[in-house]
Amino acid sequence: MSILINRNSRVITQGITGKTGQFHTRMCRDYAFGKECFVAGVNPRKPGEDFEGIPVFATVKEAKQQTGASVSVIYVPPPSAAAAIDEAVEAELDLVICITEGIPVRDMIRTRYNMQGKKTRLIGPNCPGIITPDELKIGIMPGYIHKKGRIGVVSRSGTLTYEAVAQLGELGLGQSTCIGIGGDPVNGLKHLDVMQLFNDDDETDAVLMVGEIGGSDEEDCARWIKDNMRKPVVGFIAGVTAPPGKRMGHAGAIISGGKGTAQEKLDVMEACGIKVTRNPAEMGKLLQSVL
Repeated sequence: MSILINRNSRVITQGITGKTGQFHTRMCRDYAFGKECFVAGVNPRKPGEDFEGIPVFATVKEAKQQTGASVSVIYVPPPSAAAAIDEAVEAELDLVICITEGIPVRDMIRTRYNMQGKKTRLIGPNCPGIITPDELKIGIMPGYIHKKGRIGVVSRSGTLTYEAVAQLGELGLGQSTCIGIGGDPVNGLKHLDVMQLFNDDDETDAVLMVGEIGGSDEEDCARWIKDNMRKPVVGFIAGVTAPPGKRMGHAGAIISGGKGTAQEKLDVMEACGIKVTRNPAEMGKLLQSVL
């Protein structure tokens, strides 16, 4: 068992006719069971066409009706990406993964409001996606570094997701599912949402959680873990700050009123029983030590 996606998922690519959408759809289709899983693309200006045998439809609703797809991945440019999420939600898909970076915050606030009470779960935006190793990957992560196993990975940072997975692999520790949730200030699933799914997954034995400065999502998740989690969790917080006039990290990595610092997050996590490291090179070894 895995969380959210597996070899039985059927996937739509929104933005399949663009360069980015085509490249990553091809990479995902060629991974594990991707040829069976990627069944449709959407572009309202190019219905009836196809991308290397994958049919293109005018709308998400039509693509769902024709193929039975329940998952969508979005590579639509920022000005239209929130509307693409809205379309997938209105079509009542189970899951939407939005890779697009730079969506206006106001657009995402409106989209998140419209999602209230709807069945669709959202991963992202501004995220690398999700992978169930040896079954299906949806997004931009390098598939070859992932190995099937029993460790769950959830991260706000794309590159640190890859680093964590690579360290686990070197230690012979495969993953059940890896999710990059993205670090925008307004997004979908949080650490807490994913941790609850891992807690209920019979084939996940432990979880590696990677956070970033800014906000309080990691602290909220840590407090839930203290009272509810039945599996060991290890954590790391990326605390790199930018030099004056420069922007580094995600849009949500903003410290406000002295809250959301790396140290504050690590302190709360430790107080809640999570094993933490302040050295990103030690994430894999720390996870191994708690098994």
